[in-house]
Amino acid sequence: MLIELVKVAVTAVVSLAVLFLLTKLMGNKQISQLNIFDYIVGISIGSIAAEMATELEEPAQPLVAMVIYAVIATAISVWTDKSVKARRVLTGKPLILLDNGNLYRENLKKARMDLSEFLMFCRMQGYFDLGQIQTALLEHNGSVSILPVSLQRPATPADLSIQPDQELLPIPVVMDGCIMQENLKKAGKDSTWLMHQLQKKGYQAPEEILLAMCSNNQLTVFPVSTKKEARDPSDG
Repeated sequence: MLIELVKVAVTAVVSLAVLFLLTKLMGNKQISQLNIFDYIVGISIGSIAAEMATELEEPAQPLVAMVIYAVIATAISVWTDKSVKARRVLTGKPLILLDNGNLYRENLKKARMDLSEFLMFCRMQGYFDLGQIQTALLEHNGSVSILPVSLQRPATPADLSIQPDQELLPIPVVMDGCIMQENLKKAGKDSTWLMHQLQKKGYQAPEEILLAMCSNNQLTVFPVSTKKEARDPSDG
């Protein structure tokens, strides 16, 4: 009995390792926005990995099946990158659901989406009035992209004829009380600068900091403990 449990544990670890490697091979798209083909392949490989974890007599068979699925998925991905026709067949193409005040019922039917679902997608992006929407597209991954009417979109610096400084990607320089030396170098700073900035904000040591982000020579600090308790979102 003990030997069988050990075998199950070993095959489970191996299946997880193989699943991780195959997912890396196929790309992060497997864990983000999936198209129909990626969804099918992901479910299939996951099911085979679970079978492999409990298949004690012939664990090599599920392993071979996982590799074959991964190779096919990679080949299909390369094919769709090179062929527009293959891309349209396998990943689909966007559907116009609403455009210039016209709601396309046939495209809603093709998308298997009723009006309540469409209105929900609009509300989730902040559009409660359909009159604020110029075009709404159903993307091949199932999300709805919305182009607002020009008069309803937020004003940009270009609209106001101003030229703000380009913001840089914020870099975490302190995480869980530890200084991230590599990130600090990427930001063009050193520990002396960091400690000076922390002291200016009233902190004496990085251990007091839960997270500190550096961007455009500015440091944003989140302490380990705060006096204010987090608000319950259900309180309204």
